[in-house]
Amino acid sequence: MVHHSGSIQSFKQQKGMHTSISEILKEKSLKPSRRSLPCLAQSQTHPINLNHFLSVPLSPEPKPEVEGLSQSISTSCSLLPPQTAEDGKDHFVEESEVSTCEARADESFLLQKPVTRAKLEARTDSVQGKNPTASSGLFFRDGKKRIDYILVYKKSSPQVEKRCTFEKNLRAEGLMLEKEPSLTNNDIMFVKVHATWDTLCKYAEQMNIRMPFRKKCYFTDWKSKTLGSRFHLRCRQIKSWLPRNPMKLDKEALPDLEETDCYTAPFSRARMHHFTINNRETFFSNSTRSRIVHHVLQRTKYEDGKSKMGINRLLGNSTYEAAFPPHEGGYKSRHSIKTHGAQNHRHLLYERWARWGMWYKYQPLDLIRRYFGEKIGLYFAWLGWYTGMLIPAALVGVFVFLYGLLTMDASQISKEICEANTTIMCPMCEENCEPWTLSDSCVYAKVTYLFDNGGTVFFAIFMAIWATVFLEFWKRRRAELTYDWDLIDWEEEEEELRPQFEAKYSRMERVNPISGKPEPFQPFSDKLSRLMVSVSGIFFMISLVLTAVFAVVVFRLIAMEKFASFNWHFVKKNWQFATSGTGVCINFMIIMSLNVVYEKVAYLLTNLEHPRTESEWENSFALKMFLFQFVNLNSSTFYIAFFLGRFAGRPGKYNKLFSRWRLEECHPSGCLIDLCLQMGVIMFFKQIWNNFMELGYPLLQNWWSRRKMKKGGGGGQNVENKAQLPQWDKDWNLQPMNAHGLVDEYLEMVLQFGFTTIFVAAFPLAPLLALLNNIIEIRLDAYKFVTQWRRPMPARATDIGIWHGILEGIGVLAVITNAFVIAITSDYIPRFVYAFKYGPCVNKRHHHGNECLQGYVNSSLSVFDMGELNNRNHSGYCRYRDYRAPPWNTVPYEFTLQFWHVLAARLAFIIVFEHLVFGIKSFIAYLIPDMPKDLCDRMRREKYLMQEMMYEAELEHLQKERKKNGKRYHHEWP
Repeated sequence: MVHHSGSIQSFKQQKGMHTSISEILKEKSLKPSRRSLPCLAQSQTHPINLNHFLSVPLSPEPKPEVEGLSQSISTSCSLLPPQTAEDGKDHFVEESEVSTCEARADESFLLQKPVTRAKLEARTDSVQGKNPTASSGLFFRDGKKRIDYILVYKKSSPQVEKRCTFEKNLRAEGLMLEKEPSLTNNDIMFVKVHATWDTLCKYAEQMNIRMPFRKKCYFTDWKSKTLGSRFHLRCRQIKSWLPRNPMKLDKEALPDLEETDCYTAPFSRARMHHFTINNRETFFSNSTRSRIVHHVLQRTKYEDGKSKMGINRLLGNSTYEAAFPPHEGGYKSRHSIKTHGAQNHRHLLYERWARWGMWYKYQPLDLIRRYFGEKIGLYFAWLGWYTGMLIPAALVGVFVFLYGLLTMDASQISKEICEANTTIMCPMCEENCEPWTLSDSCVYAKVTYLFDNGGTVFFAIFMAIWATVFLEFWKRRRAELTYDWDLIDWEEEEEELRPQFEAKYSRMERVNPISGKPEPFQPFSDKLSRLMVSVSGIFFMISLVLTAVFAVVVFRLIAMEKFASFNWHFVKKNWQFATSGTGVCINFMIIMSLNVVYEKVAYLLTNLEHPRTESEWENSFALKMFLFQFVNLNSSTFYIAFFLGRFAGRPGKYNKLFSRWRLEECHPSGCLIDLCLQMGVIMFFKQIWNNFMELGYPLLQNWWSRRKMKKGGGGGQNVENKAQLPQWDKDWNLQPMNAHGLVDEYLEMVLQFGFTTIFVAAFPLAPLLALLNNIIEIRLDAYKFVTQWRRPMPARATDIGIWHGILEGIGVLAVITNAFVIAITSDYIPRFVYAFKYGPCVNKRHHHGNECLQGYVNSSLSVFDMGELNNRNHSGYCRYRDYRAPPWNTVPYEFTLQFWHVLAARLAFIIVFEHLVFGIKSFIAYLIPDMPKDLCDRMRREKYLMQEMMYEAELEHLQKERKKNGKRYHHEWP
């Protein structure tokens, strides 16, 4: 194919008219900004083997009189494909369907008898021998008509009448159908669907699909003409000396994605001459063709009636088993991609994206978008952006952790706890428990300091600002992608109603204010009652979560008492670790068990609401799943962060649960280590489990399908070599994409984002764990989409939907929770109050941190007289963590003044921290515009140029028409 620049003739300027395009083209051009919509009609950069089936010689469309056979087929409800009339004796027609359709058959058309499988395969082999392209399973038997969609049904299905009517109406819409039996299952039949050129043009115009019509031209300003040229030349020269960025995919690796910048406009048959059409086969990309066919399938009737239409309803009532666009071939090749090039886009995606060896490379988003559609492309763009933004967060978190590790031995508090050999602590239980020395918890205190040090506050502020910067810069990135992918002017078309909604409210109608047509209507009273039932179900499930958390709390209380009185000295010495570790493991098992229940409950509640459209259903389901799993995942974490040890009481007057078990109290060095352990264990094991389920489950299912194929379990022939199967059989044996679309993918990442930001003050290594997981997650999802799943329908979208609002809500919640974690859970505020109010540095002008904290541990421990206990075996004084008066005071065990000072400082810190961070977040959000300024200028400039070009192209066309018709040639507008 040759690039067609389309010379634009200059014309006489009238008074007040703008500069013509021909003058604009004379200007020096800047380095073009990358536009990712491919001008497939202009591109000559397909991989070597792509030309084999992407540039099939254009066959003229069959004339109406030649298609008399297809017309008779549509009227007689025959299942014979119209394009193979000359091979009528070899057609495959099911006997069950012959009897059904025969009554309505045209007398002039005779149905042929079914042939045996051996004859069918012999005929197929002979056709494939003549046409090698047919052997790939991407074309009809003639090797010319591309398969745009696959429908699958069972021959034993009783819904023959509906299928006959549906396929007849599909042919009437301009689609061509051809049937093929499965080689692996005798009961499975495939219907190959091809959209003709006229059909593609008609529906591309109806759907306002934007297509390329002119090569892009660029302009320069006066600065680049004068000062900038030498400077840019020097910069490019210096850049060429530097080593190549290993993260980027080089152009040799992705030859199909070289820059082919084009102006695009909504397709119009009346202005066909505006669009550069060198090859009809490649003008509409495969994903666009599949989207158009899907649009037709959704709007074709199978019975008389307003709601009796659409492939979704036919899939729901088992008329068809599946409907999917085919993959573009295999994802592996015998030959190296470097020497022989890519066989197809799927092979290219596997080699340059889905392989684990590509883990450090940038994603080819343009190719992903071209193959899977904009909606999936935006998911991977967001996931890649989130992963890239985690790099600075992970680095800062590691530095904070290393700071704690390096200064651990110098910590004054750890020293005092490790050297407190004579400090006797009160027993952990009232029976069979002995007093213990504070130095026994030396290791616990040192580990606590790793996560509770001076860098904690800084890291919490940093992560709150990071979350804002991440979301604001994502908006800019999304704006660039929507511009590059021609989604700026795209508005979601009026969505079709869900079949379930139509069936439920078909008797109630109102006029749609947009289309002016009558449609089913849900009364407000019915909608409100259903919403109330759904909300009640949500609160019931949340109460179930809280019940599970309460059960874990009871388990921790029992475990604490048992471990504290354990006979094994090692367990008895480390009872805190033992209690927290076993509690976290039990909690994790409860979390994973309840997740299975939540998905089913959320599905039932969402269906109970009867959402009007698919997007409403998806948003409602996503919100419920997020609420359930967020509460399930974080409720125990909230308990440890804000309730553990707050209501334990004091020795001699402990608060007890059910008057039996003492409530837990914090360690003398704080409760933060419990929170850290909870987050680390759950985050680590949950990520491993999710990755196993995402990849392991489809792999096992596909392995089982292949095993059944080899054994001939479906009644078909024994297929030893999978490569012998046509593409439709291979795709049928893959797993379908999740029924919930991308909800599960987004949900996993959003929950991880919450874990990374909400309690990050307690666990600075959370961003690092998230980063390592996401590097694996990108390639795992890529491998799953390319190799393990059927190709999903390429859908369009301009953003990530409801998830952006959820992410912003998590960012706000993260500021509040981190303020409370630092103020209440950590010992930062008590240490701060002691250093500046009660420590040895109060009256000194110059002081160091460790010197000012001398005596802090002794100050934070109160005294209790063990003689007051019922157990007479203990006598003397013991210490416990609190700010209370000693027993010899006039008012024993009352809160001291230091307690109230610490409480006031905690409340003040929460207020100051929240206002400061929210102020910084708002200021940063104000400073970062949602759309880059140069992008706004480019869009305005492009709009202006497009108007000029459309005007001049129309003038040029009219002038050519006049000249061809022999009329007088005019330079002005006629």
